Amino acid sequence: MQKKEKELLMKDKAADSARIGFFEKYLTVWVVLCMVAGVLIGTYLPAVPGFLSRFEYERVSLPIAILIWLMIYPMMLKVDFASIKNVGKNPKGLYVTWATNWLVKPFTMYAIAYFFFFFAFKAFIPADLARDYLAGAVLLGAAPCTAMVFVWSHLTKGNPAYTVVQVATNDLIILAAFAPIVAFLLGIGGISIPWGTLVLSVVLFVVIPLTAGVLTRRALVSRRGEEWFEKTFIPKFSGVTITGLLLTLVIIFSFQGTVILKNPLHIALIAVPLTIQTFAIFFIAYAASKLLKLPHDIAAPAGMIGASNFFELAVAVAISLFGSDSPVVLATIVGVLVEVPVMLVLVKIANSTTRWFREKGE
Repeated sequence: MQKKEKELLMKDKAADSARIGFFEKYLTVWVVLCMVAGVLIGTYLPAVPGFLSRFEYERVSLPIAILIWLMIYPMMLKVDFASIKNVGKNPKGLYVTWATNWLVKPFTMYAIAYFFFFFAFKAFIPADLARDYLAGAVLLGAAPCTAMVFVWSHLTKGNPAYTVVQVATNDLIILAAFAPIVAFLLGIGGISIPWGTLVLSVVLFVVIPLTAGVLTRRALVSRRGEEWFEKTFIPKFSGVTITGLLLTLVIIFSFQGTVILKNPLHIALIAVPLTIQTFAIFFIAYAASKLLKLPHDIAAPAGMIGASNFFELAVAVAISLFGSDSPVVLATIVGVLVEVPVMLVLVKIANSTTRWFREKGE
């Protein structure tokens, strides 16, 4: 009986927390508005970014760091590591997720971005900016989604318990794999990255909020119960992540105004390889799931978690490594710009291809 109640609670959790909200649904619109607001502030009120730039430590903007923690912490509250104990019951979907996210995605992102920035768009993007945009693409490629995947999973009628396990194990892998993969790929691209700064970024924007989220979850669930935590406590943070993201973008674009005004075409050019990468990774994971004869409610989330990005982490690391005014940050923000509309297209594709997969099973 207790097991059945837990399964029902998991379904309620997915229904309550994974519905795409008003701000999430029109995230691209808000990003564009924040971009315009930030550029206007940077152009006509240069004293604002000038003042904010005083509050930096080791290239990390303290105001932006605070906003990034506000973005990431609520997402980490949703990760239930207790669900990892059930991994062995049906591991094939997890194998697809892990292989796609860590053995394929970072390297296809590098290859696709390198081709477009250094060859296809060579006439439009100078070599120095191409290296910066490549670095931003690499950061996105090495940061698979950990939060919005709950939304995409819900919209494709994904298995909520399995999605939780995919996200939980993915967060654990990020701790160990993100820094080495980023350092390796940026090194190949001729971009020198101090390991100390990269590791510090992972500690600041993954380890600390993840630890805080786990400790908060454990303490409150033990005191008030899981149902209260999922249905009462977590919803209190529903607007915090998006608010933090949008305020961060306004500040970042106030620093990026000059780069954007000089290279408005570059935003569209950066979006091309990011969009191609998103579709490619989705279909790689989706096809692998079909070959392994997985049910659709596992295959769809497996494709979604690799296709979408943990763009909050990518933006945070880009800022700490290269500074708020770097074109690298601009490239990661374009990832935010294109993700929602592209992922909604993939949701429609997933929902229209359920017949490709066998019926739901264990």
